[in-house]
Amino acid sequence: MAFPFSAIVGQEETKLALLVAATDPLIGGVLLFGDRGTGKSTAIRALAQLLPPMRAVAKCRYGCDPDDAAALCQECRARRRKGALRSVRVAVPVVDLPLGATEDRIVGALDLERALAGGQRAFEPGLLARANRGFLYVDEVNLLEDHLVDLLLDVAASGENIVERDGLSVRHPARFVLIGSGNPEEGELRPQLLDRFGLSVDIRTPEDLPTRIEVVKRRDEFERDPQAFRAKWDKADAQLRRQITAARGRLKRVSAPQEVLEKAARLCMAIGTDGLRGELTLTRAARALAAFEGAAAVEATHLRRMAAPALRHRLRRNPLEEAGSGTRIERAIGELFGA
Repeated sequence: MAFPFSAIVGQEETKLALLVAATDPLIGGVLLFGDRGTGKSTAIRALAQLLPPMRAVAKCRYGCDPDDAAALCQECRARRRKGALRSVRVAVPVVDLPLGATEDRIVGALDLERALAGGQRAFEPGLLARANRGFLYVDEVNLLEDHLVDLLLDVAASGENIVERDGLSVRHPARFVLIGSGNPEEGELRPQLLDRFGLSVDIRTPEDLPTRIEVVKRRDEFERDPQAFRAKWDKADAQLRRQITAARGRLKRVSAPQEVLEKAARLCMAIGTDGLRGELTLTRAARALAAFEGAAAVEATHLRRMAAPALRHRLRRNPLEEAGSGTRIERAIGELFGA
């Protein structure tokens, strides 16, 4: 049983980034990098319980969206030609990718049981299939083997998993939000993978006594009676779930005025981000935040709040710069937008 999302103490930027990514999955996922034992996995598994259910094609192994004909798998397209697809409501998948997972387990492989029993060449879907239209969570993502990183990058970029091996030729949709966590003391993340994350959060151990005490109290209460503790926070989680649903519905109607786009571009130029992905991600994240909070248009406050998670991992490294990336962004915001 997962810890309630609303009951998480502190870690405001983490919760905000996860809620924004849940509102607009096209932002590109979230990287949680920081100290051990700060609740990174707890927050991600709590988010899984928070997400509203989605419509999917009944009995589809990939959870295809019945309203998106272009993204249907081969099996659903064949069924669609024969008649209407029946849909059901299912939970949004949140799939763990274990650190020691093999490539076959991730992409899928030949179903050996059916091959040995009946001589049939059948495809056994992997973790990417299960994660379609959901979240793929990689703990210790900085320790992932290079060839698996390359594989994830290819699939994340195309939104499709292609398997050609053992006499099989299969392609299926694999559109997922990548969620990663890790401890920087155990190694840096490859730049190619780092750039694929839309948002990045630096997590630190709380340093104030009241926060640390409250964390211990709530965790102890949850472990002693999980059901009672969840019931205590059900109302708050239900409110967040309604907010996510409403935000998704209004997202396309939220406008981004010219002055907001200009401020986003000026900020990225001031801090020296590489490429234009910073502006695009910052604008998209600010729009998702505005939708989540019920605003009709993106404002400077939305940009300010999303600037650090959207840009901190896109800054050029300067070994002579003592200030951290978050400090550099806050300093640039102050210079451009005022206190």
